[in-house]
Amino acid sequence: MALLTVQGAELAFGHHALLAGVDLAIEPGERIGLIGRNGTGKSSLLKAIAGELKLDAGEIRHAGGVRVVFLAQEPAFEPGLSVSQAVTRALANDLDEHEAWQCAHRVEAALSRFSLDGDAAIDTLSGGQRKRVALAQAMVREPDLLLLDEPTNHLDIAAIVWLEGVLRSFRGAVLMITHDRRFLDAVVTRIIELDRGILRSYPGDFATYLRRKADELSAEALERARFDKLLSQEEVWIRKGVEARRTRNEGRVRRLQALRAQREARRERIGRARLAVDAGEKSGKLVAELIEATVRFDGRAVLHEVSCLIQRGDRVGIVGPNGAGKTTLLRTLLGQQRPDAGRVRLGTQLQLAYFDQLREQLDPEATVVDTISPGSEWVEIAGQRIHAMSYLERFLFEPARARSPVRTLSGGERNRLLLARLFARPANLLVLDEPTNDLDIDTLELLEELLDDYPGTLLLVSHDRAFLDAVVTQTLASEGEGRWQEYAGGWSDVETARQRAAASTTAPATRAGTAGEDRSRPLPTQGIGPAEAPPSARRDPARAKLSYREQRELEALPERISALEAEQQQLAARLADPATYRGGDGEAASLRAMNERVTAIETELMGCLERWEALEARRG
Repeated sequence: MALLTVQGAELAFGHHALLAGVDLAIEPGERIGLIGRNGTGKSSLLKAIAGELKLDAGEIRHAGGVRVVFLAQEPAFEPGLSVSQAVTRALANDLDEHEAWQCAHRVEAALSRFSLDGDAAIDTLSGGQRKRVALAQAMVREPDLLLLDEPTNHLDIAAIVWLEGVLRSFRGAVLMITHDRRFLDAVVTRIIELDRGILRSYPGDFATYLRRKADELSAEALERARFDKLLSQEEVWIRKGVEARRTRNEGRVRRLQALRAQREARRERIGRARLAVDAGEKSGKLVAELIEATVRFDGRAVLHEVSCLIQRGDRVGIVGPNGAGKTTLLRTLLGQQRPDAGRVRLGTQLQLAYFDQLREQLDPEATVVDTISPGSEWVEIAGQRIHAMSYLERFLFEPARARSPVRTLSGGERNRLLLARLFARPANLLVLDEPTNDLDIDTLELLEELLDDYPGTLLLVSHDRAFLDAVVTQTLASEGEGRWQEYAGGWSDVETARQRAAASTTAPATRAGTAGEDRSRPLPTQGIGPAEAPPSARRDPARAKLSYREQRELEALPERISALEAEQQQLAARLADPATYRGGDGEAASLRAMNERVTAIETELMGCLERWEALEARRG
């Protein structure tokens, strides 16, 4: 029996329908991922299920005694509370005052499970720690259905992996909004997509959803092309003139009217954001260098004798737990934070664009269009003038939305606005501090493509593992106590290198010297110049991390090679058949074409094989 059933849910803001007759049933034990574009109504659906928002039409039915708990995207806490008090008050929502004191052990168990200090003040916690407190508040109530809105926001990678385990072991059902693709693959048993007011269900993980969605979109495009062709033919027929009007029948006229109404009512698939960035002038070869840099806060070393070199064209990921000093490392590299010891060298001709994870660069009272182009109707991109409204449409802001104040935007829309503002300025050094928070999956993939083509230097702080793997070519990872280690590649490469290092410490030493040495290594504690930079800092192009497009190319090559080999075998069989040579002049032309095709296949096949070997070598 379903825990909860939604039938015929309808919800609209103005003339824009967010929910258009949505149906949904949630079964016990399901873990469902709710995905869709920013602004399509995902959070509104969750709030309606939680009873915080009233539908325009439809109904939501709960099974008897089902307890539903909703965790908002940005949890709010009463000021002045300790962590223990905040969790206890959440439990008191379900108990009267007489019973609440009996459940202190449930609170203590929740604090232990979520690694929280009960005496800590809520007001002093980081974003990641506050999210842990909110999760503890939700879990201590022992819900049958847990509703989560972007649960991974503000969590570091270790905390996200930990949360995956918590949700997989949770006995109740989960409905969550998230755009973290690795998280979806690790946790969910079903994907539901909200698209143009319609909810569609896809059993399985995110990878399964991607395959089925691609097939659906292809079929939808074909059906619409047929529909539009029929409508066009009927429009031509109705306008043929007096002679045609004498012969036309009323049934055909009524069909044309119905086609027109159907076309008018058809909701087009939401357009894709079109992102572009002006890389400006080339910087010098050296971008930034730390030489035995140490930075301390309250007696604790955030950076301890760290040396590293960033050169033009590097795409560097910076990862570590919350509070490890990722932002401090960034600020030190950019010369905004003076080290307590050691030196910082900055390159020349640097044009910096900085994406702030807290969005402090946005004035909440300014309009969207004024944020992009204050006092002017035009934006200049790479020497070309573009109207501000047209530029904002590239980032999916309609004209009415572009005139709204920033405070009315959702989290994803604010991130898109900040990216639009960032990319409106020339920059040869992009610094992105958690740019993926709240962005929908389509925009994430487009941002990946943009950064893949960006010719400048990139410094990226992110907890999105799939995004790191797609974008960066080297990673600086916190190892604790102010130590930072450099790895070639993205997060998957960091995981692999750490596993190999852990295995090597438990295995007996069978080799001496540096043979078989792991490619990850601590950042050197001695000063290094450009000539002495470690190999991954010099970023050998032949061993660079595969780009997003190269990954897709590598995935498609085996199928292409198989198709060419099959065609090659078919042609060889025909050319070996005596019957092929019994024709006349026409057959001679066909033989020439077959032989030319054989030669072309051989050339293309060799090129595909060489490309496959090169990409495999770089990936390996």
